Parts: sequence; C-alpha cells; structure tokens
Amino acid sequence: MDIKSYKSSDFVNDIKQMLAQARQKSYQAVNSSMVEAYWLMGRRIVEEEQQGNDKANYGDELLKKLSQALTNDLGNGFSYSNLRNFRQFYLTYPDIEICYTLCSKLTWSHNRLIMRVDDPLVRKFYLEEAASQNWSVRVLERNINTFYYQRVLSTQKRSIPHDSSPIAAGGGNPEDFIKDPYVFEFFNIPEPLSATENQIESALIDNLQRFLLELGKGYSFVGRQIRISTETSHFYIDLVFYNYILKCFVLFDLKAGKLTHQDTGQMDMYIRMFDDLKKQENDNPTIGIILCAEKDETVVKYSILAENKQLFATKYMPYLPTKDELKNEIEREKRIFNQKNEKD
Repeated sequence: MDIKSYKSSDFVNDIKQMLAQARQKSYQAVNSSMVEAYWLMGRRIVEEEQQGNDKANYGDELLKKLSQALTNDLGNGFSYSNLRNFRQFYLTYPDIEICYTLCSKLTWSHNRLIMRVDDPLVRKFYLEEAASQNWSVRVLERNINTFYYQRVLSTQKRSIPHDSSPIAAGGGNPEDFIKDPYVFEFFNIPEPLSATENQIESALIDNLQRFLLELGKGYSFVGRQIRISTETSHFYIDLVFYNYILKCFVLFDLKAGKLTHQDTGQMDMYIRMFDDLKKQENDNPTIGIILCAEKDETVVKYSILAENKQLFATKYMPYLPTKDELKNEIEREKRIFNQKNEKD
C-alpha cells in the first residue's frame, strides 16, 4: 500500500483519536489525584492547627511557614492563599466521600468557585450539574453569578427536599427545565431595549450555543419560523426545540413588550396544533414558552396560563443584572408562579 493511501484513509485519524482519548484519560486521572491531594492537605492542615493554643494566630503562622517550605522545595503553587483554599476545601466538604464522588470529577478551578457558595444544597447542585453537563469554568461562573439554581427553583410549585436538587427532585416535570427569568446578556442590543421581535430572534440564533447553555439540559435546536398549516391557514412558530430528557417539543414565542392575554391564547393554539400535526406517537405533550420583556400578574393569574400546565410565560433580561436586581426579580417571578398555581 502506498504511504499516501494511509494519509487519505481513516488509519491516521484512528491513531490520533486513540492518542487524544489516552491524553484525556491521563489528564482526568491527574486532575482527580490533585483534587484529592488538596483535600488531604487541607485535612492535615486543620489537624495540625488543632494542636495550637491560640488557634487563629497559630494557624496563620503555620500556613506562612508551610508556604515558604513547600515553595522552596517544590516551586510555585503553594502560596499562602492557595493553602488557605486547601484548608477551606476540607472544611467545606469534611466528608471524604463527597470529595471522591463529586469534587474529583471537576477541576480545582471549578471547585474553588463552588466553594464560595454558602448553601450546601446549592453547592451540591452545582457540583452535580457542572460534572454531568461538562460546564467550563467560565460557564460555571456565569451560572453561579446569575443564580441558575434559584431561577430554576422559581418555577417549581412544590417544596424541594433538603437533600435534592430542583431538577433531580422532579425528574421529568416541565417546571424542572424552565427558568424564570432567563438572562440573555449576550444579545448585544443597546439599552434601553427597543429591538423588534425579529431582531431578538436573530440575536438568539446568532448566539445559539450560549442560548442553549442558558436554556439548560436536554435541549436540541429544531428550527426557527417553523410553519404549521391547516386546510385554510399557515402559522409560524418563532423557535422550536426538542428536549430529549422530557421527550417533547418545546415551542418559544418571542415578545418584545408586555405579556397579553392574546399572546397566551395564541401559544395555547400553537401547542394544540403542534400536538395534532407534528408530535410523534412516542413524544410527550408539547410545551410552549412565551418569552416576554414584561409580565402582567393579572394576565398570568386569569388567562389560559392558569389552566394549561404545558404553557409558561417567562421574563427575559437582555443584560447581566446586579445580584440585587436578580434576587428581586426571582422573588417577583416566584410570587407570580405561585399565584398561577394557588388553586392546585
């Protein structure tokens, strides 16, 4: 066989793939070992600190001396602040099983971010989601800063067990996969927001990967301006996705202004038509989500939204809000959601 045929065949690609997989496994093994080592170092530091009478001052001096000794012998990477992080790592997760089963699946950079989260339940959620969804450090930081967990929780009408994440608790419930509000800081549309619905749709499609990350797990893009037709009329749905976990289509209708009862009636019709014309035998009922710039509590409470459990109206924020703004918005949306479901 001519050597050129090797280059044009799958042979070289197969070898490259084997090497890439081996390197990835090696990286993951080294990363897990280092994360476990940092936890063990943190535990040993805490044990040593317990021997001092004046624990605060003793611990501070202990870390300074340890940092100097390790840096002299092993080089960089053992600064005073790093050693404090190792200690905090152990204090945050004193159960070694959590270290082995969750923390070691992520990089040290991931773990440093998650350690800053105060609530143990929320920390566990981010550990599980970052590992299962392969979040980069940048995506994890954004999700923490935009209260990803709380925004999912805001759409849930039931209480969540203390040892469960909102998504894990419900399994395949639509509410577990919908945030309120959504944060679309990647729009790059100047404020005050005066964009048309077509411009908003184009901005989402132009940033489809980031849009999918914001939507959450299980979403696959189907298309935009999807036509559904009857004998006499054609209708166009702004955005259509399929969620392979919920096993159903998810329709999005974009509204540049305030939610109206006409919007809810239109989406209700789209859901019914899509179920009748597009849904396959093994699919679950279609979900409809109206993305709007403003929500009217009266419309939410007294429109078809109050009856149709497959229909949701959620607010989007076209900029990255401050933490206080986002907290207030989450509380507001949670109150609206509870009003919608107060009859249940």
